[in-house]
Amino acid sequence: EIDLTFKRAVLMSIPPSKKRKMSEATEVKYTQIFINNEWCNSVSGKTFPTLNPATGEKICDVQEGDKADVDKAVKAAKEAFRWNSPWRKMDASDRGRLLNKLADLIERDREYLARLETLDGGKPYKDSFNADVVLTMKCYRYYAGWTDKIHGKTIPVDGPYVSMTRLEPVGVCGQIIPWNFPLLMQAWKLGPALCAGNVVVLKPAEQTPLTALYIGALIMEAGFPPGVVNIIPGYGPTAGAAISGHPDVDKVAFTGSTEVGHLIQQAAGASNLKRVTLELGGKSPNIVFADANLDMAIEMSHFALFFNQGQCCCAGSRTFVEESIYDEFVRRSVERAKKRKVGNPLDPENEQGAQIDQEQFDKILDLIESGKKEGANLQCGGKRAGDKGFFIEPTVFSDVQDDMKIAQEEIFGPVMQIMKFKTIDELLERANKTIYGLAASVFTTSIDKAMTVAHGVRAGTVWVNCYDVLHAQVPFGGFKQSGNGRELGEYGLQQYSEVKTITMQIPHKNS
Repeated sequence: EIDLTFKRAVLMSIPPSKKRKMSEATEVKYTQIFINNEWCNSVSGKTFPTLNPATGEKICDVQEGDKADVDKAVKAAKEAFRWNSPWRKMDASDRGRLLNKLADLIERDREYLARLETLDGGKPYKDSFNADVVLTMKCYRYYAGWTDKIHGKTIPVDGPYVSMTRLEPVGVCGQIIPWNFPLLMQAWKLGPALCAGNVVVLKPAEQTPLTALYIGALIMEAGFPPGVVNIIPGYGPTAGAAISGHPDVDKVAFTGSTEVGHLIQQAAGASNLKRVTLELGGKSPNIVFADANLDMAIEMSHFALFFNQGQCCCAGSRTFVEESIYDEFVRRSVERAKKRKVGNPLDPENEQGAQIDQEQFDKILDLIESGKKEGANLQCGGKRAGDKGFFIEPTVFSDVQDDMKIAQEEIFGPVMQIMKFKTIDELLERANKTIYGLAASVFTTSIDKAMTVAHGVRAGTVWVNCYDVLHAQVPFGGFKQSGNGRELGEYGLQQYSEVKTITMQIPHKNS
């Protein structure tokens, strides 16, 4: 039997003890900058507020790092990476032990981290508890197992020589993470970087700094040497720009908008040609053929768009449905959207929490208005939900055309666009007519159709009869302006390693 609901298919139920604690106030324990395993205030003395998206109210003030703080962090990281430092001399298997210890500490504090993630990010607690935190632990544990399995090759060459390759860490890695999955994106960055022996200066998103800072405390508790991980809360144009353009940062990894990705790549080129990996925006096609299991396709298409309030870079935000089932698909998708419960993210009955902030809230509503003006059919939603916080009604548009703004721009919100297609050739041409290429999905019972679409769509990930199946073992990244490089899996380690060739003359060589 195919499990159709996200709660049953992806999330386990929340134990009663956890439900009782969800209503408790969440204490914020760390708001300072984390450098060299010490907490400190910003050099400038500035702070910035972080808000609760469910209420719009301030949670607390956080120290605002900028260029001067990044300089301090990079200096500490360079010292941790110097020749013969404790980190550089550490056995690879011991790096794995530290990563496993970090995962154990996250598991120990799982309830607190989930509450903090929900408080700062507005997502449902059940998602934070059963998805974000669990996947975070699994990511660290996956890379813990890789630490002593990174090795080079011995290569036969002509003449009295022996050649070999050695994989070495890149060095000081700047990492800039987004606000939609703060804990998990931090793990996607730190896991492979630390596994390969690098040191890190990490900037969390200014909207969601709290769980990233708490992980700093767990990194220190786990026993990582000073300077190996440094965490600088602050704004993109100041702290983020300082990391991207720093001459002593050897690599920068960024997850966020394509617009900012351009700026980071330019800064890297204008400074020291640092290595760059980018995981950027998307406008992913979610394709439903007439022969699909329609019950599953409707539920999974709903999940593909609305999960995490629609704030997913790989959201299935262009739903292409074959003409013969289009009307039924639209009708049933609207029925499902109207049943979606929106509200207090600490209430386990609610499926949808708040958008991240006022700016994103306004952008989504503006794009909804553009869809109405350009002639798309608003089937449901389209307005604010409730009277406080940044909640938006689940919204469904039908009769969406390819040239409409809502079909081209990344909305990053709970707005579903359903489009009609007739043939596979037409479909593939339209699916690929975008600057993005992050993900795609296809629902069909025909392996021929599934493989035709999987081969024809220019996207880094293609799901068949499923969506958002993301595992630490499997690489993730995009084509075109959805980024470059890959995260996760063995491919993710390649982004954090340099290949060194060593060739030595020998007196005698035998085959």
